[in-house]
Amino acid sequence: MPAKGSFEEGDQKKGANLFKTRCAQCHNLGEGEGNKVGPNLHGLFGRKTGQVEGFSYTDANKAKGIEWQTDTLFEYLENPKKYIPGTKMAFGGLKKPKDRNDLITHLREATK
Repeated sequence: MPAKGSFEEGDQKKGANLFKTRCAQCHNLGEGEGNKVGPNLHGLFGRKTGQVEGFSYTDANKAKGIEWQTDTLFEYLENPKKYIPGTKMAFGGLKKPKDRNDLITHLREATK
């Protein structure tokens, strides 16, 4: 059994569906698609928190200063408000590790 906070390859197709039902109302993925209520996620992996041009982040998000990778997203997506206290992201999180793995597998491909 992997550690609580570690990413494992997921199902890309299930992740795409999770994105569509849980994330797409606030986030775009494609290059140049602009921000919605949340920032555009294109180029997410390797980017630090609070760095999307033209998006108004909370100070908490800008100050977190971590780099988005599979393991940081795995922890963040479980409970965003716990990971970045003061974030304005109104998403309760994905409690099931499998759901987070599927979503992150999709995001890794869809945000390139």
